[in-house]
Amino acid sequence: MELVIPGSWDAEQNVVLACIRREKWAQQALYEEYYARMMGVCMRYANNENDALDIMHEGFIKILRNIHSFQPGTSLVSWIRRIMINTSIDYYRSNMRRRTSDMDEASNVASFDADAVSRFSELEILNAVQQLSPSYRAVFNLYVIEGYSHKEISQLLDVNESTSRSNLVKARLKLQNILLKQG
Repeated sequence: MELVIPGSWDAEQNVVLACIRREKWAQQALYEEYYARMMGVCMRYANNENDALDIMHEGFIKILRNIHSFQPGTSLVSWIRRIMINTSIDYYRSNMRRRTSDMDEASNVASFDADAVSRFSELEILNAVQQLSPSYRAVFNLYVIEGYSHKEISQLLDVNESTSRSNLVKARLKLQNILLKQG
């Protein structure tokens, strides 16, 4: 029997309440409903699919442990997404081998051609993002995809704001080069 969370608020709240009671069917329904979307979030931060699965599973463990703190009337998907992003950031921090230093050359980098990007599929762009170093990928995702400021990124990743800016510029340049090589 396949379990699905219908779009209604009552059904969603019933699943949340059942998860609070640790009912397996509800935990499974929650996982199955949000698996694909959250895997997409995790893939943007991970080096590969296995790392993304590790991040996502860790995120779902946190979600199920803390489901009691979800505020009814707010967006469940936003709450789950926030936990996945934070879990991804924790992963980045724990796997960062060295801190990225400030780079002087960032101001000399050419601007990223947004029109060129439109020629590529979402999968090609995702694959290109995954080729970035962990520090570039984290800053790129947080700034471009999630909408964080450089100040917020510097606090989340424990780097200087200038490092965040530099890594973003370099990530964009690297993405441009990767995509141009793909043709």
